Amino acid sequence: MSIFAVEYVYGPEAEAERTEHRPKHREWLAEQAQADVVLASGPYGDGAGALLIFQATDEATLYEILKQDPMSRGGGVTGLKVSEWKPVIGQFSKYMA
Repeated sequence: MSIFAVEYVYGPEAEAERTEHRPKHREWLAEQAQADVVLASGPYGDGAGALLIFQATDEATLYEILKQDPMSRGGGVTGLKVSEWKPVIGQFSKYMA
């Protein structure tokens, strides 16, 4: 398994879509967290986006998972950056064993 840092960008032009899809997005994230797919998630303090930490077998699998997110499907995400991440110290490092 690999860990990925996913950055969602929230452009002002998609505020209505985010407001509409946020409840289902958070419900979906909670389900993914229960399954140990999402390790952490939350919006940036300035509201310009969010950071989500996922665990997946590979990047292709991660993109398939991201396609299921109601926020992404509903147009609330205006930009996306995915980076494989290898934590060596702290709580997330236990997933690298």
